[in-house]
Amino acid sequence: MSTPRRGTAKPPGKLRIIGGDFRRRMLPVLDHPGLRPTPDRVRETLFNWLGQALHGKQVLDLFAGTGALGIESLSRRAAQVTFVERDTHVAALIRDNLATLGATQGQVVTADAQAFLEKPSQPADLVFLDPPFYQGLAASCCAALEAGGWLASDAMIYLETEQSLTPAVPANWNLHRETQAGESIARLYQRVPS
Repeated sequence: MSTPRRGTAKPPGKLRIIGGDFRRRMLPVLDHPGLRPTPDRVRETLFNWLGQALHGKQVLDLFAGTGALGIESLSRRAAQVTFVERDTHVAALIRDNLATLGATQGQVVTADAQAFLEKPSQPADLVFLDPPFYQGLAASCCAALEAGGWLASDAMIYLETEQSLTPAVPANWNLHRETQAGESIARLYQRVPS
């Protein structure tokens, strides 16, 4: 393996869409510090859990990163996906990838996820929450989603955290499924109206 020369950027990686209308499409991904794309195997497991339940749904992808989870949702005919990503370069690439796919139902918001959750809400049927590891963001974001009216009455919430974390989630979120991959654990919760 050769080492890149100083001053040259590593070429972007690729993201493969695993199902739906955009299946097998390859999209560029930035080599960016802290960017942790959800592995193919975990995405495949997650969307098997969700089944065909995405058609016509409102989706919120917080800490969107590569946008993989939101794009997979659009590929499965979600009505609208809002991608929230604070890094301007990463957010710009999500916009470019949506344009490449012709996915006009995707909206990218360049903002900090926690600040975004303090704004007026529109209830989502499905939320992807994949905060940076070891920064203590999971519990506060879960609480903000519940308290801020961001969740439809029977919303599903996907939460990906470091394995060492047992996240504090609202009492009316029931754990539906979970899986481990590498140093992360992925949990899918079903909200029960309180």
